[in-house]
Amino acid sequence: MATTTTDASPKFRHVPQPSDYRPEITVNSSHDGLEFWQFMIAGSIAGSVEHMAMFPVDTLKTRMQVIGGSYPAPSIGLRQVLGSILKMEGPAGLYRGIAAMGLGAGPSHAVYFSVYELCKDFFSAGNPNNSAAHAVSGVFATVASDAVITPMDMVKQRLQLKSSPYKGVMDCVKRVLMEEGIQAFYASYRTTVVMNAPFTAVHFATYEAAKRGLMEVSPENADDENLVVHATAGAVAGALAAAVTTPLDVVKTQLQCQGVCGCDRFSSGSIRDVLETIVKKDGYGGLMRGWIPRMLFHAPAAAICWSTYEAAKAFFEEQNGRSNLVN
Repeated sequence: MATTTTDASPKFRHVPQPSDYRPEITVNSSHDGLEFWQFMIAGSIAGSVEHMAMFPVDTLKTRMQVIGGSYPAPSIGLRQVLGSILKMEGPAGLYRGIAAMGLGAGPSHAVYFSVYELCKDFFSAGNPNNSAAHAVSGVFATVASDAVITPMDMVKQRLQLKSSPYKGVMDCVKRVLMEEGIQAFYASYRTTVVMNAPFTAVHFATYEAAKRGLMEVSPENADDENLVVHATAGAVAGALAAAVTTPLDVVKTQLQCQGVCGCDRFSSGSIRDVLETIVKKDGYGGLMRGWIPRMLFHAPAAAICWSTYEAAKAFFEEQNGRSNLVN
């Protein structure tokens, strides 16, 4: 009887050994089956494609937001600005500053999406439908990514101005450093964060909710319509978030372009001071300058960004699955 017990006991304990597999799971997957560096690459690709594709619309938005006080805010429309650029500068005028955005978009979106995915995994506590976790994760992501993109965004906007005094990216960087100091590159950082925190919260929460709703409409075709779902949800999220945060975007543009090409210079970087100056000069309509191109930018841009990002994630998931099968 004693011999039977000692022989059976080790066999019984040896059958269930989940601990044998835990180290392998921990090493090979962090969230959604992807590693941190894969989120970064997927985000970098998505951000670069998004901004390069929609750059001309961004130029129109910048031009509308920095129009001088001699023009009442409602008097200059999108069609007039586009016609002026094409007539005076040609199509190339729509792409001034694209090199600066190319340098900033990839790294900033790599940070953006990787931080978002890690925070979403942490805050959701296993609930993939937790909209609050998506919103909070979006805020953390934007604070981190804005620190990367703000300097190049400032350079980009100064190059987009009509009759910009800068020859290119390096010329702009050197002159700003010499004439205004390094703090000029971050003059709008606080405004950018204040703007992008609610923008991103609305964007991510709307995106996840819209994606979930669209998938529920036709669950049997969810896999076949995956790209359409991501693009549609991204477009809805981008348009709504852009409309809500346009006034703060006007403030950001004013701060980044201050003192250049006749733009007002502000004694402080206070959001309140800039808002009061805009309202005093142009009325409350001045706070909504460029809202049409801003929405026209963010709706398709978000669709492009999210569909590209999800496609890149799917690619990495497939590659990881093949690697696991081989191993």
